[in-house]
Amino acid sequence: MAWPLLGSQASAFVRSQLRLPSNPFTLGVASGDPSPDGFVLWTRLAPNPLEGGGMPAQNVEVKWEVADDEAMSRPIIKGTTVATPDLAHSVHVEVPGLKPDRWYFYRFTAAGEASPVGRARTAPARGTTPEKLKFAFASCQHWESGLYTAYQHMAKEGLDLVAHLGDYIYEGGPTTKGVRRHSDIESGAKLLTLLDFRNRHAQYKTDEHLQAAHAMCPWLVTWDDHEVMNNYATLISENPKETVEEFASKRAAAYRAYYEHMPLRSSAIPKGPDMQLYRSVSFGGLAEFAVLDTRQYRSDQPCGDGNKPPCPEVFDEKRTILGDTQEKWLYDTLTKSGAKWNILAQQVMVGRLDRTVGEEVTYPLDQWPGYEASRQRLLKHFKANPDLNPVVLTGDIHANFVHDLVIDDRATGQPVVGTEFVGTSISSSGDGVEKRKGHDEIMSENPCMKFMNGERGYVSCEVTPSTWTSKYQVVPVVSKPGGELVTRKTYVVENGRPGAQEA
Repeated sequence: MAWPLLGSQASAFVRSQLRLPSNPFTLGVASGDPSPDGFVLWTRLAPNPLEGGGMPAQNVEVKWEVADDEAMSRPIIKGTTVATPDLAHSVHVEVPGLKPDRWYFYRFTAAGEASPVGRARTAPARGTTPEKLKFAFASCQHWESGLYTAYQHMAKEGLDLVAHLGDYIYEGGPTTKGVRRHSDIESGAKLLTLLDFRNRHAQYKTDEHLQAAHAMCPWLVTWDDHEVMNNYATLISENPKETVEEFASKRAAAYRAYYEHMPLRSSAIPKGPDMQLYRSVSFGGLAEFAVLDTRQYRSDQPCGDGNKPPCPEVFDEKRTILGDTQEKWLYDTLTKSGAKWNILAQQVMVGRLDRTVGEEVTYPLDQWPGYEASRQRLLKHFKANPDLNPVVLTGDIHANFVHDLVIDDRATGQPVVGTEFVGTSISSSGDGVEKRKGHDEIMSENPCMKFMNGERGYVSCEVTPSTWTSKYQVVPVVSKPGGELVTRKTYVVENGRPGAQEA
């Protein structure tokens, strides 16, 4: 199934004058995927966000404008688009014709109401190398497990960009054990229908701190598994009783709702259960982001999934975590990049982390170590192209790690070919601890690992032509408001010298 382009006026009637029972901009505003001449602007009209949005089943006119100042007194460009029922009255405006490497402000108006004002920055012009890029990356924001205090702090950092690496929502039904509660849903214990997924995205979007972080700067977004179902692989459900056809229908609903709630370009509009999310975004000659999708195209997890010793299936050359087309695209993108730093914004850990204390060696087989042929090709590409300055950004695991990437993690004296920064969750798993059980033993059994931490938070990065600095920003308490922000560790990578050093 394919859906019409947002803003299409194929339906003849468009409501330009409309009265609604309340303000439709309950979900805030967002921007994303900056280019040298523009960015994507997003909002969704939803006066009743937790019950389908509360909009009439009609096309609605939405005006947008971009200005030099936050008061919106000096408009630069403006236009009109159409919010359609087919896409839950979301709008995705690809703003053209702006100047590179500068800040702008934007807002929407519809039904006599104005949205909050957001701020967005265009990317530097191609061929130019800016002095600095300051961004953060985050993932895993389970609504019930904790508050989004990390976003409250992130919104004050003055960032150029945020990369979200997946698990933006969680698909489980409501429980009584969390800090707050998922809304009751008609379909039962897990999300099933398009309405279910729309309501869940909307509930998460109502959080004021998440809205503030979206309004602060452009975001680069990609998904992991919980946007659909835990540990799914291509069209294979985690539930063995669910058929491929049933899961394809669920995935189509989940992907559609994801697009409807994210600042993505029209090139990402899903077609049934398929949606191309992998793409590259450049920040001039300083940094190139390769935004990956390690979920949609992967082979099924080996050995029955789980944290296990690697079985022969792990090493099967035919098994893939990216899929052949995306993998070829990635290496082509890296070859053509020319940026001083090449960043893989992706979901699951690349470094092999033995998570069992003692002689037995086990790996989480949902991660890259469960797809060793794919992992080896990636690391060998890094080794063969040292000028890439590759940095891998990872989420998923609800903990902080720093890895030096090598071809063989279990051998000594291996040359370092890249650096992996793994960021913890925003809220998933609730209040954390600085050192989990077995911390010292696991650190000693994984010589390529520089840092491990079990608190909540995000990673703030500052990139210059000569150095990369990652600050592990943690919020020890997310079970109640007002949690403080602590810079737990800081690591530096030097241009031309892969591997992280504690600052």
